[in-house]
Order: sequence, then structure tokens, then C-alpha cells
Amino acid sequence: MNILRQQAKEKRKFLPRNLKIKSFQNIKPYVEELLKASISSISDLKYWLLKKSELDSVIEEDKAWLYIKQSCYTDVKEYADTFADFVRNIVQQYAIVTHRLNEKLMDFCISNPYPPEYEVFIRGVKRQIEIYNEKNTKLQAELEVEEQGYSAITGIMTVRYKGKDYTLQQAQNFLKLNNRKTREEVFELICRRRSEDYNKLNDIFDILLAKRHLLALNAGFPDYLEYRFSQLGRFDYTIKDCKRFHDAIASNLVPVVDELLKKRKLLLKVDTLRPFDLDVDIDQKPPLKPFSSVNELIEKSILCLSSVDKKFGRFIRIMNSNGYLDLDSRKGKAPGGYNYPLYESNVPFIFMNATNNLRDLETMMHEAGHAIHSFLTKDLEFIYYKEVPAEIAEVASMAMELISMEHWQHFFKNKEDLIRAKESHLEGVIKTLPWVATIDKFQHWIYTHHGHNANDRTVAWNAIEKTYGGAIVDWSEYEEYRSQMWQKQIHLFQFPLYYIEYGIAQLGAIAIWKNYRDNPEKTIKAFRFALSQGYSKTLPELYSAASIDFNFSSDYIQSLIDFVLSELHSLR
Repeated sequence: MNILRQQAKEKRKFLPRNLKIKSFQNIKPYVEELLKASISSISDLKYWLLKKSELDSVIEEDKAWLYIKQSCYTDVKEYADTFADFVRNIVQQYAIVTHRLNEKLMDFCISNPYPPEYEVFIRGVKRQIEIYNEKNTKLQAELEVEEQGYSAITGIMTVRYKGKDYTLQQAQNFLKLNNRKTREEVFELICRRRSEDYNKLNDIFDILLAKRHLLALNAGFPDYLEYRFSQLGRFDYTIKDCKRFHDAIASNLVPVVDELLKKRKLLLKVDTLRPFDLDVDIDQKPPLKPFSSVNELIEKSILCLSSVDKKFGRFIRIMNSNGYLDLDSRKGKAPGGYNYPLYESNVPFIFMNATNNLRDLETMMHEAGHAIHSFLTKDLEFIYYKEVPAEIAEVASMAMELISMEHWQHFFKNKEDLIRAKESHLEGVIKTLPWVATIDKFQHWIYTHHGHNANDRTVAWNAIEKTYGGAIVDWSEYEEYRSQMWQKQIHLFQFPLYYIEYGIAQLGAIAIWKNYRDNPEKTIKAFRFALSQGYSKTLPELYSAASIDFNFSSDYIQSLIDFVLSELHSLR
């Protein structure tokens, strides 16, 4: 057994150390004890919450390891089946019991005073009770299993080029090469490979849409958009705020991106800028290679993060020494990257698909930011404080990308390469916001147009994508692929309506980086403090703790983009 898991089990106070959750019956006695317990005072309440928090942490960690294993090896049916069985036969039943436990908690809190520091947690419990419908527990379990169909299909996608097979992540590296013919050939291979499974993924998506809509109806909502906003506990902003964000990005950012693309076209000396021209170095220099192996990526990441804060580097070293990093790209592995918090062990797991390029460095810093957040919340009293909303979680990750950039000399000894890396990253920051608006607006359309078919979806996607994608890139001959691009975004399949958070958090991250440029020590102190609060405070309070504003108005967006552009221009 993993030593960290064993140590965590030895600290249990409510559950047996040797408890193995193979069925709901294994946890039933402890659930019944919580249901029968008397809560008549604040001390009773705290003691009860500690026990429930321990049970929740154990269940969540067991589920986490099953998810991690099946995403690391999508081609092993046993792992997928075991995860599915756990969700259907344990998580589903526990969701029904959780509602009863929540009601028991609220019975006390409605008629008795409770500690003010519980307020953010309690408002979330109230919301979950309000939207609960027992029919949805089975639906949600089914969805959680069916959503993995995306990874099963995309995880085995490969292309063959010049006699060798490459995962799509590995093949993307060819798009950074100076040889335009090579880029074109590989781009077309990737397009064709994705297109092969386009209909399969559309079929999966239609099934998910139907069940998500039923979730909303069962809970008394007119559509999944409103239901999901409520389910995600978005207390601090509204659907209208998201629409204002979409509009602000269209007016403030799209013209900026267009100018960057015009500059790229000019420097590449091409008559038309094609989709396979977007990742190559604008000065026609070889692709940046920040590391040559996964081990080197890890060691350089530790050095880089230690330069930000010694504790940050130490956290990654702990993960590495315990085997909590799976970073290489290989066939049979799900695409993308994530940091999975483990609420009992309190040491997270990082998953990604490294192929030795700059994007891998950015991804490692991003997921390291999440991991650092997990470490900083490990001593919080309840799991409910550790389950942080994405709007602050993604600040941790995106801010770490920008802050760590100040120390990328550990990856790039050559000053010119370092400048190129920073330029590329800052351009990426600017381009991220229109893509966030694209995906979020598309999801708003999807979930407010129930009954649409795949063709309707394509028409809507094309209109939205062209609004934010601009008119500089020539997509002729690739229009079909452009209309299928939404399927690249895993969030639409597995994390519905989780994407606006990246936009909100990107603004917060830029603000933190701006502060860091002025006063590194003060900024890191505030950053650490804000993250250490977990979700014990509202989003505006957490942002304030980090010395930034919870704000995504047009003027605020413009001020931050002006700062990024000034930093970008100062590099040359």
C-alpha cells in the first residue's frame, strides 16, 4: 500500500483504519451512526461534522484513485469497470444518504446559531437541499460513468507519420517545426483522425445532453444552464455577468488577437496565415525544448517553484518521491492534464501528457499551482473547506504560470530562448480569453436550446467561433475541421459549464502577477494566505485576501490586457 495512504488511515478517528469500501454495506454502519446522532449544541455540531468530513474524505479519495487509474490506462477495461461500479453502487447510494444528512444538519442550523465561519459552507448545503431530487442521484451516477466515454475514444487516438505512430499530443509538436510542408501534413493527419470519431463523440454528447436536461427538469429548472449554475454554487456572479464577459472579450480582446495574428503573418512572410502556422516560432527558430525527459521536467520544476517559494518546490518533491506524478504521453492514456486533490492523504496527484515542449512547461506550472493550493488547505478542519470553487482554484494555477515565468531561467539558460518563451506565454494569455468566451457562450447556447440536433449545434458553433476567432486565419479547405473543433475541449463532455472560471481566474492571475512584479514578497504572502483559506470565505473575500479585485468588467479587463501588452512589448 502507498505509505501516504497508510499514514492517513492511521490518523482516522471515526472509521476503522482497515476499512475497504467495496460496497455501500461497508460504510452503512457509519452512515447510520451519523443519522442517529443527536445535535443539540455547537460542540455536538462540530463533532458530527468532523466525523462526516472524515467519511466524505475517505469515499472521495477511494473514488479519486479509481478515476486516476482508469484515466492513466483507458485501454484497460477492468479499471473503467471498477470505477463505474464504484460510482453506481456506492457514490449513487451515498448521494441519497448525503441529502438526509444535509437535512439533519440544516434542522439544527435553521433554529440554532452556528459559528460564523461556517456560513459559506452552510449556504452551499442549503442550495444542495433546494435542488435535490432523488431521481437525479441515479442520473448523475450514470452521467459520471458515461462521460468517461470521451476519454476512452480520445485516449487511443494516434496518427502515423513517416512510419511511426504518435499520440495526438505528440503529433502537435510537428506543428512547431519550421518546415511548413511538414506542419501541413501533420495538421491534416490530426484533422482526419479527429474526424473519424466525430460522429461517435456527437452521439455520446447527445446522450449526455438529454440526461443533463432531465436533471434540470427533475430539480424544477427550465434548462440545464440555470440548474448547473445553482448546482455549482455560483453565488457571487450571474448568467448575465457571463454574457457581459462574452461581450467585453469580443470588443476588447478580439481586435488585440487580430493584431497579433497580423504580426505573425507578416513575420512568417506568408501570403495567407493558415491554421498550421499558429504554433511555429515567428522568427523561424527551432521549437523551444525546456526539458528532455520527464525526470528533467520534474527537477527543473522543483527548482523553478522553489525560487518562487521554497515550500512550493518542496511540495512537488513530496509528490514525486511518493509516485504522485504521471506526466508522460503514451497510447492508452486519456488526453489533457489535471491535479486531483486527495482529501484524506492531503497530497494531490498530477496527471498530464508531456511531450517536451513549452506547453508542457506551462501545464506543469498550472497543475503545480493547483497542487500547491491542495497542500496549503490540508490543515483545514473540514473537507468542505478544501473543496474550493474553480473561480479561486484556477487563480492558483494560472497565477503560478505567470509568477513562475519570472524564474524560467531554470528551463532556459539561453536568454534569447527565455524571451521567446515569455513572449509565447504572454500571447497565450491574451488568446486564452477569447477561447474561454467561445466555449462558455457555446455552452450557454447548447443548454438553452434543448432538442437541437448535431447540425444545429454545428451552425451555432461556427457562428460563435467566428465571432471570437477573428478573420485573419485562412481556414479554406479545413472548414469541416474548424466546425468540429469544439470536440477538442474535454470540459464540454466531462465538466459541463466549467469554463468561464478560466476567464475570471485569468484576470485574477494577471492582477497577482502585476502585484508580483511590484513586490514579490508581499504578493506571495497574500497569495499563500488567500489559498490557505480554502472555501471558508466568499469569492470576493478570497480575491481581496490575495490583494486583487473580483471583477470582470470591460474597463477592468482592458486595464489588465494593457498591462500584459506593455510587458510583452518590453521583452524586445
